[in-house]
Amino acid sequence: MTAGMMIPARNMPSMIGIHGNVAGFGSSSELALGQPNMMEGQLHRLDMAQNTHEGDMARIRDDEFDSTNTKSGGSENQDGASGDDQDPRPKKKRYHRHTQHQIQEMESFFKECPHPDDKQRKELSRELGLEPLQVKFWFQNKRTQMKTQHERHENTQLRNENDKLRADNMRYREALGNASCPNCGGPTAIGEMSFDEHHLRLENARLREEIDRISAIAAKYVGKPVVNYPLISAPIPPRPLDLGVGNFGGQPGIGGEIYGDGDLLRSINAPTEADKPMIIELAVAAMEELVRMAQMDEPLWMSSLDGTNSVLNEDEYVRIFPRGIGPKPTGFKCEASRESAVVIMNHINLVEYLMDVNQWSTLFSGIVSRALTLEVLSTGVAGNYNGALQVMTAEFQLPTPLAPTRESYFVRYCKQHADGTWAVVDVSLDNLRPSPAARCRRRPSGCLIQEMLNGYSKVTWVEHVEVDDRGVHNLYKQLVSSGHAFGAKRWLATLDRQCERLASAMATNIPAGDVGVITNQEGRKSMMKLAERMVISFCAGVSASTAHTWTTLSGTGADDVRVMTRKSVDDPGRPPGIVLSAATSFWLPVPPKRVFDFLRDENTRNEWDILSNGGVVQEMAHIANGRDTGNCVSLLRVNSANSSQSNMLILQESCTDQTASFVIYAPVDIVAMNVVLNGGDPDYVALLPSGFAVLPDGTAAHGGGMAESAGGSLLTVAFQILVDSVPTAKLSLGSVATVNNLIACTVERIKASLSCESA
Repeated sequence: MTAGMMIPARNMPSMIGIHGNVAGFGSSSELALGQPNMMEGQLHRLDMAQNTHEGDMARIRDDEFDSTNTKSGGSENQDGASGDDQDPRPKKKRYHRHTQHQIQEMESFFKECPHPDDKQRKELSRELGLEPLQVKFWFQNKRTQMKTQHERHENTQLRNENDKLRADNMRYREALGNASCPNCGGPTAIGEMSFDEHHLRLENARLREEIDRISAIAAKYVGKPVVNYPLISAPIPPRPLDLGVGNFGGQPGIGGEIYGDGDLLRSINAPTEADKPMIIELAVAAMEELVRMAQMDEPLWMSSLDGTNSVLNEDEYVRIFPRGIGPKPTGFKCEASRESAVVIMNHINLVEYLMDVNQWSTLFSGIVSRALTLEVLSTGVAGNYNGALQVMTAEFQLPTPLAPTRESYFVRYCKQHADGTWAVVDVSLDNLRPSPAARCRRRPSGCLIQEMLNGYSKVTWVEHVEVDDRGVHNLYKQLVSSGHAFGAKRWLATLDRQCERLASAMATNIPAGDVGVITNQEGRKSMMKLAERMVISFCAGVSASTAHTWTTLSGTGADDVRVMTRKSVDDPGRPPGIVLSAATSFWLPVPPKRVFDFLRDENTRNEWDILSNGGVVQEMAHIANGRDTGNCVSLLRVNSANSSQSNMLILQESCTDQTASFVIYAPVDIVAMNVVLNGGDPDYVALLPSGFAVLPDGTAAHGGGMAESAGGSLLTVAFQILVDSVPTAKLSLGSVATVNNLIACTVERIKASLSCESA
């Protein structure tokens, strides 16, 4: 007989609320832990209605119902209640069993509405002859039962996937263990490792990470410890082949010490239940600190010598905020900056961009090389992000292979204050996961967003980090140490430029008189979406990020050029085959703006573009992206000097702000571009982006910005070339040498042209 049973529920995890204090934290912030659904000490009922013999033994315990009647003066369910306080003997609990009819009726109602309101519960209780509280408990425990069954099913799937990955792991181990030298027949020497074998090692490492992640999830549900599978036993070579990077500028040790820690981000798991109260307390304190950092002036913020920047008084900071995340680690440097600007984006949309990890990383693709939300602790209230709290990891980059990326594990908290201002703050959680490999931690950093008229927002950005920057190449040390490489000015300038770009994509009042201007709105959106993907792909292949499946090849003969290769298979956005990428950075004694204008001008393109074969470059169409004329997406045609060759189309995006400039381009198919210009899906257009990133060298006045006559430039040149259309083909050294020569010749041409201009 099917029956219902009521048992005590385990303590339910606390929920995050907004309008109250954090229990036990002593904070005045509005973020709080919500109250449980019932008074402490009461019991939930778990209905175990199943078609088994276990149901015959189920009972419903009416402790709460009896208690309710006692408080209301009822006595119909009590026997000698007046003597409970004096009777030392334990009183026998009374149990009531739901009838089969009652259970069937509630089961039917549950299928239609698993969350009945008070009115529906009262109506159902009258029909079934039950108390509304009994009906409430039955539905609560029925939902718990369904959730348990769902988790059990997911756990089975995870175990199967775990077994599959474990088998793949063992297969790769066996393949690598049986590798032999083709010359002598002995074990493969480290220096003679083939590209395919190296790829197997990388794949094995990825599979191990996947196994660890799934095992951790399985342990969460079944309570079993995480299974640790052994690593492949192989010595690590003393050169950077297994580290995924090269030796840049003749600086030994950079690859091993800095870039070798790329698995740090992927090895971090979601926080435990025990960590969550501490995370909430830290987020509340960080929000309070951010607001004060954004609003206070002297003596916390002092003016720089030239009066253009604010400099943090570290002694005063420690005095005002004595707790925080602890003292600065030995060997770390403090980078703190604050900037304000008005951007063309509604404050609500801006908050949504910042709280959505995918939109955030796309918006700041030149700074964020990868980002991941590990766990959402609160989604906010009232249909918006007020009170949203999420644990994240991210990696921050400069567009150059000569500066190591910065990895961070942090909590992001969003709150709307009483005056209507929104604030989004990040603060590191490294104290929860101490790691000797951590080289960067974020003290409370983020922005205050104030609503303005006509869809604009005033943004005040505070960036405060402590970092070990000893791995930065000498070329970039001045820029990084000035704080402008990763500072508030770069974040805010990028945000301002991207807001203008988004506004341009949504514009409908495009004048039709200008030649070459794309007026079709759907065509504009498709072309800008394609260009956005091109920019993201370029930034991913030019920085020293460890997130991407690029492998550094040795033996290129040039320490200052990073050459990487990947196999492209089943990726509609890339041509299939073996893709080779080369990137290098160097200094030019020319102001950044002049370098940017030279590179984006189609009239001077044949001075440096070897692949255009001396043809005349003509702009066919363009989309303006902002106030600066340098911010635009263009479609160029290369009219070949040789009449026997077909003409080529090039998609190009140029963008510039106060802190950085980019000129990024890719050859595109004429038929595919016609589809895009008519509003077609741009995701299936194959792209291999190449281009340039221009940064100030940090030596000029006013922080070394992109001004007309400011200092020198740091130029990064990067190419992606399809060297073989067959993904399984072997990579030849000749292909590597060809790409290496291409980038070297391009660098020399740029230097020669700009030297003539500056002479």
